[in-house]
Amino acid sequence: MSVVALGESLGLLVASRIGRLELVPSMDLGFGGAESNVAIGLARLGTSATWMGRIGDDALGRLIERQMRAEGVAVASTRDPEAPTALMLKERPVAGATAVSYYRAGCAGSRLAPEHLDLQRIRDARVLHITGITAALGDLPRSALDAAIDAAREAGTLVSFDVNHRSRLWSPELAVPAYRALAARANIVFAGEDEAELLTGERELDAQVAAIAALGPTQVVVKRGSEGATALVDGELVEQAAFAVQAVDTVGAGDAFVAGYLAELLAGASLAERLRTAAACGAVACTAPGDWEAAPDRAAIARLLDGGDPVQR
Repeated sequence: MSVVALGESLGLLVASRIGRLELVPSMDLGFGGAESNVAIGLARLGTSATWMGRIGDDALGRLIERQMRAEGVAVASTRDPEAPTALMLKERPVAGATAVSYYRAGCAGSRLAPEHLDLQRIRDARVLHITGITAALGDLPRSALDAAIDAAREAGTLVSFDVNHRSRLWSPELAVPAYRALAARANIVFAGEDEAELLTGERELDAQVAAIAALGPTQVVVKRGSEGATALVDGELVEQAAFAVQAVDTVGAGDAFVAGYLAELLAGASLAERLRTAAACGAVACTAPGDWEAAPDRAAIARLLDGGDPVQR
């Protein structure tokens, strides 16, 4: 397996139209989760990926497993007979805005422990991808992250860490020490601009990148949304401009970016090529609703890069 993405996936209910949730007559059922989004993005790019996590022994858990497999992702999940799969609700209170509510306390993902991991899969992988979301779920999931990282480092598997701060899950005072500890044990660190400032206390981009690199990772990538991305890898600083698209839903764009970067890293591409593909993936992911549904394949990236006719005949 090329990449193992470890973390919680949740059932997802999305409001069918714009407006306050209590006034929306119906919702669409699906699923989401930063790590599973990355796994799907990798699979669409032709990179072997496994999603590893814990779900409830329920309909939402089965939906997640079925859909992941349908997307070509190997599933290494375990089922919790005593806790349900977590759920999130996504509403659009006004045009252009999205609000997400989580129902995950005490659910299966927050009960993930080291004994639930397939450590051999992690040892056999080329990259272990994790996020700060798992760390936010409690002491047990944090111990699972530590066990996964231990296995990866012992086997020479690269550790990829995306900060993915969730302010609704924990405070900066609790989050920052955990993020810094994870970043110090990672080979690759991804962060948004606000997350880079949170992690380092620095306001200037160059200072943020340098401060994250000083923690230990050899590859630091700051995702800057419409401003593109900046990376410092083995002392080489490269910037990538964003691609202009008509954005419909930006949720999941950062995960698609990470998938693009990791796919090209495993393909042996240069840093500039990694960032270009990553930026293209993030851009395409914004062009349709959903957490992962618009994650591109290679053909979609080629159409964006070529500036081709948007009408396909």
